[in-house]
Formats: sequence, structure tokens, C-alpha cells
Amino acid sequence: MTMHTRSLGTTGPQVSALGLGCMGMTALYGDADPSESIATVHAALEAGVTLLDTGDFYGMGSNELLIGEALRTAPPARREQALVSVKFGALRDPAGNWTGYDGRPAAVKNFAAYSLQRLGVDHIDVYRLARLDPAVPIEETVGAVAELVEQGYVRHIGLSEVGADTIRRAAATAPITDLQIEYSLISRGIERAVLPTTRELGIAITAYGVLSRGLISGHFTADRQLPATDFRAHAPRFQGENLRHNLDLVEELRKIAEHKGVSVAQIAIAWVLAQGRDIVPLVGARTRERLAESLGALDVTLDAADLAAIERAVPPTAAAGDRYPAAQMAHLEP
Repeated sequence: MTMHTRSLGTTGPQVSALGLGCMGMTALYGDADPSESIATVHAALEAGVTLLDTGDFYGMGSNELLIGEALRTAPPARREQALVSVKFGALRDPAGNWTGYDGRPAAVKNFAAYSLQRLGVDHIDVYRLARLDPAVPIEETVGAVAELVEQGYVRHIGLSEVGADTIRRAAATAPITDLQIEYSLISRGIERAVLPTTRELGIAITAYGVLSRGLISGHFTADRQLPATDFRAHAPRFQGENLRHNLDLVEELRKIAEHKGVSVAQIAIAWVLAQGRDIVPLVGARTRERLAESLGALDVTLDAADLAAIERAVPPTAAAGDRYPAAQMAHLEP
């Protein structure tokens, strides 16, 4: 495995070619083992991964606490290489329900204060609003993060799940490092307007959901029973005929992977890596075993024939079902 680096846009830092998305270590995908999660973060850092992604609302702060513990117990050299990306603004009630988003400047600074404390750090490397607050102009939210940059509490400003117009308005307010957004073989909506805009403006993409929450990992089966606490139990792509259709796509992808002697997950991650050096895939591994498999994608080379075969197996609009339930889709910009 060779861990190359990529730049987070024209204004951002150098990061590893793959980042580690830590959400599933405490939230939304059923039970996880905290000890194994910390060991997975340590293994990622040891392998050369530098970008760790979290959110202050993942597990109502427990994800940040876990990342903070992993950083505190990592060897000093590995701890120093870590760059932490934090999403803020999603509101939840004590039962875990989603109640909206808050991008007001005062709230931005309040959220940051708590994240710094939970993470045990003196600055956040990349800070971003999780979803656009429709009641607050993006200029105000980004302006508040820019003030945190001036004060030394934040290093770089990111965005998350916004459309081309919002990206332009944000970039006119302050330098934007990257946009975090879902991008995978079966989630290619950004190719229409978002990706051309970020490339025009020199903004990187940190791509989450590169395995579509395990759907195109090669490990998900139609008979798998999911607890109600697992996001996928309510996600349209994992329901009934949608699931069966999507798993048929995975079997087509499996043929290509087997021909190359790699796993389905590795071919799916390698496809995202092949879409441009301005794209950094986030892998959501919760165990060292899954992390090792994901890192193996770095050694997969896809030539033009491979990419064409993948496109035939999984055309751009092939997926059945939306990527979120309707209530959450309403918060996403086109």
C-alpha cells in the first residue's frame, strides 16, 4: 500500500489520499465497540491516514469524545499528523430525533467551543456547517467561521451538502477549502453542477458514502436484519425491491472485482479515487479488518477499459431509491 497525498483545494492542507469517516463508530449504524473503534483510528494513523472526519451531533458528542481519546492515546508523532474535520449545526432532541439546523453566528461559536473541549484540541482543522440553515444566509455562517479562523480556533473553512449557488456565495465570503458531499458509483449527482463549480473555484471534494453505507461494499446481503437504530433500516435504497435491484448492481461489480483479484469495496473506492486528484474519499471503517480492506484500494489501478466496464455495470443513474428518507432529502440542495 502506498499512501499518496492530495490537497484540500487551493487554500487547504495536504492530506492522505483516503480519509477516515468516524460517524459509524458511535452513531446511526447500530452498536459499535469503542475499543475497536479507537484501535481502528490508531491503525489508520499508523498507515498514514491524516484526515479524520466527525460531527458534533454524532452520538450527541460521543463521537468527538471518542476521537479525542484516540488522539490522546496515539503516539505523539501520529497525533501530530492528524487533521480533524468537524461538522456542526444539526439539532437533535434527547430522543435522538433531528429537529433542524442552526447556522447563526452565535451558535457557530458556541458549537465550536464545545467541540474543542470534547476533542481536547486547541484548534479544529476544517470546520463546516452540516446542512444549510434556510433561515440564515450562508454568508453569515461562513463569516462566523472566518472569525474563528482569525482567532486561531479553526484552520480552514469547509462546506457540506450544498449546491453550486451556495458554494459560489460562500467562496465570495471567505476562502473555502473543501465541500463534503456524498459521491459514489451510485450517488453521482454532483457531476452535473457541483463538481464543475468546485473545480472552477479550486475547492476540493471530500467524498463520503463511497460504499453507500455498505450497500456496494460486497458484504451486504438481502436477508440482513437491521435494528431500528440503524439508519439503513429507514433508507430507501435498502428497502424491498430497491435493495434487490441495488444488490444486483453489486453482483455485476463483483465480476469486475474478481477479474482484477480485488474486493468489491476496493473496486468501488478505487473508482472514486480515479475521478480526480481533487477528490478525497472518506472510508467509514469501524474495524481494523474493514480499514485494511479499504486501504487496499490505494493499490488498485483502473485503466480506461476497467473504468468503461464499471460504467457499463453500474451506469450513473442505475441506483433505485433516494439516498436519504424524504424528510432528510428536503434539507439537501440540488
